Amino acid sequence: MTPDQTHAQTPADLRPITALRFGAAMWVAVYTFWENLAGAGQSGLVAKGYLGVELFFVLSGFILSHVYLQAAGEKSFSYKSFLWARVARVYPLHIATLIGVGLLAAAALFAGMSVDGNVLSWASLPANLFMVHAWGLAPVAGWNHPSWSISAEWFAYLCFPLFAFVFWRARHRPIAAVVGAAAFLAILYFVFEQWAGFALTEATIRWGALRIVPCFALGCALYLVYRRAPLKAPWLSAAVSFGLMVLSAALGLWDGVTVLLAGALILSLASLPNERAGWLASKPAVYLGEISYSVYMVCVPWKLLAVGLAAKVFDAPDKQLQIFVWLAILALLPVVAAVSYHLVEHPARKALRGMAKRSNKVSANSLKSSATPKQLATEREPMA
Repeated sequence: MTPDQTHAQTPADLRPITALRFGAAMWVAVYTFWENLAGAGQSGLVAKGYLGVELFFVLSGFILSHVYLQAAGEKSFSYKSFLWARVARVYPLHIATLIGVGLLAAAALFAGMSVDGNVLSWASLPANLFMVHAWGLAPVAGWNHPSWSISAEWFAYLCFPLFAFVFWRARHRPIAAVVGAAAFLAILYFVFEQWAGFALTEATIRWGALRIVPCFALGCALYLVYRRAPLKAPWLSAAVSFGLMVLSAALGLWDGVTVLLAGALILSLASLPNERAGWLASKPAVYLGEISYSVYMVCVPWKLLAVGLAAKVFDAPDKQLQIFVWLAILALLPVVAAVSYHLVEHPARKALRGMAKRSNKVSANSLKSSATPKQLATEREPMA
């Protein structure tokens, strides 16, 4: 069986790694809320929560390769349709949370509360609106700060034909592609830290567009391994990869180690057939994965609102909340995310994709109406 034949038989939805997205989002959320937990001690695992973004970046390269790589390699790929689908996926919620943060900040100022001056940075607004605020084009990290990673994703989407060009040509050498991607990641991490004085995995608005590149490339390379042949013992490899990834983060090892182990976990879970994935392929787990983007994007707005209110109600001016209050706020985050998913993210994505379908249908009908009988006959030949 050729790799192309193998690809044709793979499932359209990789449910286990869809569920993984929720875990990545909650890792980032715990990291974000940790400073508001009264008496919270040092935790290596929590302190490395920013690496949940790297997990998303590797996932992005893997999933987009799964969906689009072969079409791009065989020149049947519509770049315009691809970008529109990506915009429909990320932009509506990005704008909604930006507006939400602005309204929350304005309400706080109206109530006489102090607000970080960077939150309502009008100088940063144009870059945020065009999703280029992680390209070094925004003066400060304003508005909904986590959206810098959406700007980085947008950079990777725009560059996807280049990624596809490289990895389609490496499809018959998947192991070499993974080794090359891992080496590229390690070298870039080392060189960047020597040059910038901080780790690339800690970059946001100034170097976020660069931060996604090695992770996205790793995801593309790992997909080639999956495309050639899924792992033989996926549950075992997933357990080992997960355990080592958690240990690496907890011990505070070099971030590159944790990122590479996250890649191994993604490959392992993707290799699990849906029918053998158990709870990872269950409807609740997949649903949580579906709302993970909302979890990530509403994390800071929810923190601003919930922690601020809880601090007033429970008389915690330093915003240090007791464990049960803190856990309640964290537990409500997926609920808030589900609301934003059903009210904003999902209907807006459906509407934008519907616009594209209607536009394509009108264009197709226009072409047919102006076509000659011979051209129409030629169009119908593949259907015979």
